[in-house]
Amino acid sequence: MPAADQTQLYVPYLKGKNIAMVVNQTSIIGERRIASVDSLVKLGIAIKKILGPEHGFRGNASNGASVDDSVDPKTGLPVISLYGKHFKPTPADLKGIDLVIFDVQDVGARFYTYISTLHYVMEACAEKNIELMILDRPNPNGYCVDGPILDTAYHSFVGMHPIPITHGMTIAEYAQMINGQGWLKNHLQCKLKLIKVANYNHSLSYKLPVSPSPNLNTNQSVLLYPSVCLFEGTTFSLGRGTMIPFQVLGHPALKGKYQYSFTPVSIAGMSEDPPQKNQVCYGIDLRNYNTDIIKKSGQINLSWLIEFYKIFPDKQHFFNVYFTKLAGTEELRKQIEAGKTEAEIRQSWQPALDRFKAIRSKYLLYQ
Repeated sequence: MPAADQTQLYVPYLKGKNIAMVVNQTSIIGERRIASVDSLVKLGIAIKKILGPEHGFRGNASNGASVDDSVDPKTGLPVISLYGKHFKPTPADLKGIDLVIFDVQDVGARFYTYISTLHYVMEACAEKNIELMILDRPNPNGYCVDGPILDTAYHSFVGMHPIPITHGMTIAEYAQMINGQGWLKNHLQCKLKLIKVANYNHSLSYKLPVSPSPNLNTNQSVLLYPSVCLFEGTTFSLGRGTMIPFQVLGHPALKGKYQYSFTPVSIAGMSEDPPQKNQVCYGIDLRNYNTDIIKKSGQINLSWLIEFYKIFPDKQHFFNVYFTKLAGTEELRKQIEAGKTEAEIRQSWQPALDRFKAIRSKYLLYQ
């Protein structure tokens, strides 16, 4: 049971405090899926501000679209965008606030930006000596710790810390790691109050009750995302501009090589200008791919990337500059270009992955 549902554990603590909430459409309470902001306001908690991550507070902004500050029509509360003019709450944003609540559903991949927002919120709270309460939620990819460790030379908003592509941690565990590893500016420490998920462990399957962002609109897409998102760093379409993003892979140049085809188009609120827009793409349909394979192996799927590179006619234009940011290192691109096997690539990850797992074990709340 997500922490937010266990209101008895935290609502008494909120009474008499001025609260800001980092929330979006995934921040719900109970089976009726009532927005936690709406619930807490009804309970008489003094919510003063909403801080919205990428995709906005009600979760309807496209990927990468800058989100403006606004007023929430339902509650009349000011909504400060942390994916517009600034990623980090300013001192003015937190003026008069006694406690910040972070309640956002993550999907467990380094390049999914909610953990970057977490970092900046922790830093802003630490600077103002404001406590941060995290209402923890399960990680749907929590069983997977895999991929190259980010080289901090390629630090960006889609990769802020030296962690693998899938870190296998919940938001609360990750926050402990940010503190413990001294990743905040000047090694600041954020005062944390963690409300745990009940009856959870990392091997449990968890189906998200609400889409975490417009393009992760099915359980299948959430489970495929850590593997498929690397294609954002290539010339391929991964289904943005269709109703099945992160579940198909293809390119116009593969006509004749694959039977399956799809055509990305502009879709408002999802992907206005998708790669290969209005082009028929030929490739593979992963809607029925058995994601238990990923779960059993505990590994992201690298074979699609390796195979498509091998078969692609214009290898010089397969990768784009974004690939290094997503991979977190130049090595993966170089290894694929050099024709390394998946086993060879994985072997090169292993020493750093083992070190990461040892560090990670110090911060786990759920065994």
